[in-house]
Amino acid sequence: MTTATAAPPLSAAEVARVGAQLTDGLARRIVGLDDVVEQVLITVLARGHALLEGVPGLAKTMLLSSVADLLDLDFSRIQFTPDLMPSDVTGSEYLVHDVDTGEREFRFAPGPVFANLVLADEINRAPPKTQAALMEAMEERQVTSLGQSRPLGDPFVVLATQNPIEQEGTYPLPVAQLDRFLFKIELTYPTFEQEMRIARLVTSREPAPVPPVLDREGFRRLADGLARMPVPDVVKEHAVRLVQATRPQSGTAPESVREYIAWGAGPRAAQSLVLAARIRAALRGREQASIGDVRALAPAVLRHRLVLTYAAEADGRGPDAVVAELLEALRPAGESTSRPRPWWRRAWDQLTQPPAVRARRAREELLRRPA
Repeated sequence: MTTATAAPPLSAAEVARVGAQLTDGLARRIVGLDDVVEQVLITVLARGHALLEGVPGLAKTMLLSSVADLLDLDFSRIQFTPDLMPSDVTGSEYLVHDVDTGEREFRFAPGPVFANLVLADEINRAPPKTQAALMEAMEERQVTSLGQSRPLGDPFVVLATQNPIEQEGTYPLPVAQLDRFLFKIELTYPTFEQEMRIARLVTSREPAPVPPVLDREGFRRLADGLARMPVPDVVKEHAVRLVQATRPQSGTAPESVREYIAWGAGPRAAQSLVLAARIRAALRGREQASIGDVRALAPAVLRHRLVLTYAAEADGRGPDAVVAELLEALRPAGESTSRPRPWWRRAWDQLTQPPAVRARRAREELLRRPA
């Protein structure tokens, strides 16, 4: 009696080849957004989840459906609204009556969450109860209905979107739920050249469908190959140092973190940095991750895990600015540092600060001086 053996995971060269095919396939439909495309691919290959923030009309739905086509994955889209119920997301039970036998039984109708790639559009428009139903599925990778647990597919990836402009009638995601997202990906407007290419596509024919690069078994082999990629200890140490430096009570936290961050990132951020760096290196044809991969992905991994202080809001400092200063303060040994700002620039920044900010900083400076 023989048993079927699973196919071996893909090698590093095969992973790089598949990554190039995925990028080329997406380039046929998506104009620009190179960093966004890479981060979405990393999210899917990591079997993680991502939060995409951007104004409407930036091809978020087309990007995600194209990824599903290239990887031969089931795709579903959920439009979150204030009246959306948890059962509209996860599914519901309904009563079936057999006329011949007179028996009655409950049957489960799966909701749109039963797909490999789920687009949760405008997730912050649904009430917290509905958001919690999706978050439970993201964390547990199963849905519970009437006491029975039903596993979700493999892979199960949620890509949620939210509009940064419209805030009325929305329910912001709590920090604990934001921590479940591998990335927070920010989409910006295209450049003039990119928008010209988009305008030309309007007058052209409908783009031809892209053939799948992998089937379901190929995706699992790819994911298994990525999971076996080595990550040097020095890369892991740099990821952990970055995360620990986001906590204001840490001894390695720079001044900007102590001033502008109330709560830093948790241990899951370091795990996300290492996992994402490994996949980024593989997609770029390298056999192991580097510190550069960690630093390149740090803004997307950390920006939604930092809780800002009131001082940050008063000074107009966002999480990306704090992360940039953090990366500057924790440069690895041997890496050249950027030129310091000239004295006249620092003086101008101080003069243009609001009076309340200057007074507060003067008091803090007095408190720091030794008695």
